[in-house]
Amino acid sequence: MASISVLARSFLFNHSTKRFLGTFKPHSSPFLLQWATKTTKTTCAQQQPLRNVIEILEERGLVESITSDALRAACSSSVKVYCGFDPTAESLHLGNLLGIIVLSWFHRCGHRTVALIGGATARVGDPSGKSVERPVLDPESLEKNTVGISNTIERILGRGQNPNLDSDFSVVIMNNYDWWKEFSLLDFLKRVGKFARVGSMISKESVKKRLESEEGMSFTEFTYQLLQGYDFLYLFQNEGVRVQIGGSDQWGNITVGTELIRKILQGKDAYGLTFPLLLKSDGTKFGKSEDGAIWLSPTFLSPYKFYQYFFSIPDTDVIRFLRILTFLDIEEIVALEREMMKPDYVPNTAQQRLAKEVTLFVHGEDGLAEALQATEALKPGSGTKLDWKSIEGIAEDLPSCSLPYEDVLNLSLVDLSVSSGLFESKSAARRLLKQGGLYLNNSRVDNEGKRIEAADIVDGKVLLLSAGKKNKVLVRIA
Repeated sequence: MASISVLARSFLFNHSTKRFLGTFKPHSSPFLLQWATKTTKTTCAQQQPLRNVIEILEERGLVESITSDALRAACSSSVKVYCGFDPTAESLHLGNLLGIIVLSWFHRCGHRTVALIGGATARVGDPSGKSVERPVLDPESLEKNTVGISNTIERILGRGQNPNLDSDFSVVIMNNYDWWKEFSLLDFLKRVGKFARVGSMISKESVKKRLESEEGMSFTEFTYQLLQGYDFLYLFQNEGVRVQIGGSDQWGNITVGTELIRKILQGKDAYGLTFPLLLKSDGTKFGKSEDGAIWLSPTFLSPYKFYQYFFSIPDTDVIRFLRILTFLDIEEIVALEREMMKPDYVPNTAQQRLAKEVTLFVHGEDGLAEALQATEALKPGSGTKLDWKSIEGIAEDLPSCSLPYEDVLNLSLVDLSVSSGLFESKSAARRLLKQGGLYLNNSRVDNEGKRIEAADIVDGKVLLLSAGKKNKVLVRIA
């Protein structure tokens, strides 16, 4: 696997002081990234007493199960916690966001946090929640995916660093390929397999469902739980990690880890915590759009599209998502819920707050500004001047056509509206124009004789035609 030290170009940014805190430095392992801050270092003992993180997570609906109530007492002082992310794609998606948020809550409460990239486990594939075996990824794809999701994690969690904590409390990124790459099959059977019981492994929910299906389960997938279990043991023994977190579908894999720690190391202070999967109120998976996954990387999904996805959340889900996906005070969320009950409530106020908070957390201040600018600029009748950057963020979502410059220049707007596919006939275009519903680059057109001028073409590249507020066509100038 290639070194992730290429990520060392990244920076930390403190939103409260509006200044950079410094850069992070690669750890001795190429897959261990340790951020360093230039702020005054303060130990956890010097901090004001913080609320127990388990209480906060329960209050916000972010706890499904814990392996022992002793975890509450353990979290009254600083513990080290990790969450795993298999690099099965080049970007994380919305389903992974809860893991990042829960890690961030632990960090905000003064705990040490580790994000573990599954460079080894991704070669096997987690069967949890899957009806068929995952496709095998080649080494080049794994390397590319590892770099991509490491970028995403350090970008998001790096912004959430607590500048008042000692650097020992910084967020760390590791890769389990570092310890698995030298592990032979005989070593695995002797050091891990000896302590595993087949009956217990078969009883895991992820295994039972697959064994009952026509697809069945390969031995490779069957061993996944032992690989993840050993990850926990390794981190417990070598890094002092005492808590593993994951989605509710990871419960079986997490408990394998606590059992291995108990049997092999006689460790009794290893804990697991799972959070609910991200579902809509109707029980369907949250995080999918008509076009596929909601990616956390701006390379795969623009901040504008990301913002719009949350802005379109129905009223039935918005308060719950404000609780689990943002860091707003519960009192503020409750106040928003009350406002929604009032007759003078402005529709989508809660959705707007949700979209702003989640976009800020994932894409930072620049990403949120880009999303808000595009949202405002693309409203028909908006006074904001359009530019290519604003349009580019939504270009893939709009119907579009490509026309030569010479064919567009001096063409009547009515004719262009038909040739671009915005209207089926000139009469329909003229009718809406007379009703005040035809827009060129978000400006209402009242003149039926309007012809396209060079100045109308945004940055020499595109024209945006709108019929009312929702129907738009992008005309690309060839």
